[in-house]
Amino acid sequence: MPFALYLLSPAHFGLTPAQFRRRALAWAAGFESCAYYAPTAGFSGPGGPFQELLAVAAAPKTTAPASLAELENWLENPADAPCCGMLTYDLKNEIEALHSRHPDGLGWPALHFFRAEAWLRWQADDSLEFYGPAETRDTLLAALNQPDPTAEPVAPVLALRARLPRPDYLAAVGQVQEDILNGEIYELTLCQEFYAENVDLDPVAAFWRLQQASPAPFAAFYKHRQRYLLCASPERFLRRNGDELLSQPIKGTTARGATPAADEAAREQLRHDEKEQAENLMIVDLVRNDLARVAQTGTVRVPELFGLYPFRHVWQLVSSVTATARPNLGLVDVLRATFPMGSMTGAPKIRALQLIEDYERSRRGLYSGSLGVVWPDGDFDFNVVIRSAQYRADTGYLSLQVGSAITYDAVPEREYEECLLKAKGVLEALGASINF
Repeated sequence: MPFALYLLSPAHFGLTPAQFRRRALAWAAGFESCAYYAPTAGFSGPGGPFQELLAVAAAPKTTAPASLAELENWLENPADAPCCGMLTYDLKNEIEALHSRHPDGLGWPALHFFRAEAWLRWQADDSLEFYGPAETRDTLLAALNQPDPTAEPVAPVLALRARLPRPDYLAAVGQVQEDILNGEIYELTLCQEFYAENVDLDPVAAFWRLQQASPAPFAAFYKHRQRYLLCASPERFLRRNGDELLSQPIKGTTARGATPAADEAAREQLRHDEKEQAENLMIVDLVRNDLARVAQTGTVRVPELFGLYPFRHVWQLVSSVTATARPNLGLVDVLRATFPMGSMTGAPKIRALQLIEDYERSRRGLYSGSLGVVWPDGDFDFNVVIRSAQYRADTGYLSLQVGSAITYDAVPEREYEECLLKAKGVLEALGASINF
């Protein structure tokens, strides 16, 4: 169906751009499904940040895809609207002969996509294009007259429990290092969950606090029925622009300094840290191999290796890997070759995926999965779901997961501290602390 285009400006409604965004997201969260791709920090690396987009859909009239095979068929149907969706980490079980047996307090489907029935697309000057029927536009305009949703900071009142207590985490790191010594793997990303039950959370307000606490170029908000993702991701998984594929794995982390001099010292320390560079290089090689499975021969390139990028709490090493896609390949073909992403698994990937199941104690769900958009022309952009909270409103289950890459040279205590550093912004947004 054709979609009507309406041009909107926050100033026309007497709103600042920030007020418009907050009220528009509160409106969108009233639909069964919504996705907001919300870059809040400049990213000067190749490909830039997410395109800012807010999309909504009511209950679907037909069955949504529940597997990669169904997604492939679903995407073949012509559509003038963007398709928004998410891939959980457990989708690995469809791609490889793997399983997941740990507790799952969230119950996401393995994947979920919806076709936008209406959407807002931001322009560089904060003007907007609204696509959709007039009646849906009118509900948005009415919502813009509602009180501004609060995003005020909250004091820590919520205590999260560790699914993997600190002594057990440290022991697991030692066991991973034994696997490395025995030649099983070279590197493994070990993750842990902090969680709470029976939580009464306003996901929209918490998301805006997360935006303030941890601005990120691949931030996103996603709702599917009673499940929510609040994401402040700094990492791109995979983008397609024409026939070019781009992946930007992050490996290598250090805390920002408290003063300009200390911050520069931290940056230089990371620049020359051989252990952090080795982590990054192993994953770059894995990504190169993954992309080579769907690339035209000889087109895989690494235009940037060990790029240093600042985020609110950390410096990160970001590398960029590009390739020219072979003709007639769609999203699902590329996912089968590349998912789950190497930065959240390890090398070699399949053995790392098997061992992860041995050492972790909860399902990752949407954490270390991916959230993204597929445009009508077949281009797409997906992030890596990290620095995120997952929430299930009907049960009150709240989950925060973090991880770090374990190599033979890793110091277990430092890896644990890195996990806590990565949790900092999400804890601030939730008004939460960790009950050790």
